[in-house]
Amino acid sequence: MYAAIKHLHILCAMLSGSGFLLQGIWMMRRSPLLDHRATRVVPHVVDTVFLASAITLAVLSAQYPFVAPWVTAKVIGLVVYVVLGYIALRGGATMGIRIFALICALLVFSWIVSVALTKNAAGFLVLTGAF
Repeated sequence: MYAAIKHLHILCAMLSGSGFLLQGIWMMRRSPLLDHRATRVVPHVVDTVFLASAITLAVLSAQYPFVAPWVTAKVIGLVVYVVLGYIALRGGATMGIRIFALICALLVFSWIVSVALTKNAAGFLVLTGAF
């Protein structure tokens, strides 16, 4: 059961990240697809399954935020990613701010994935010597 949920979680990560990138491209091109009903609904469905699978994995593995440092790092990264994603797609006052937030959000998403792969709270930052 754990393996199936982990694979679902990985699939959701891929769908969520690629969907966000696609929305970012649409935002930069000022595409009307960004306001399409499916574009507003599908990411919420994917992200709900993504979060539910994450919680299930945490419970099954007994690795919780504020207990396992790498899980804590992922949760903090998720909050930063969501805020940056909102600024990028909806809340940025100018296109420059939105593009900057998009790039930062994609970097944070990549860092979260690196934390998951390495199970190290620093993720790819460990390669820079920062941690």
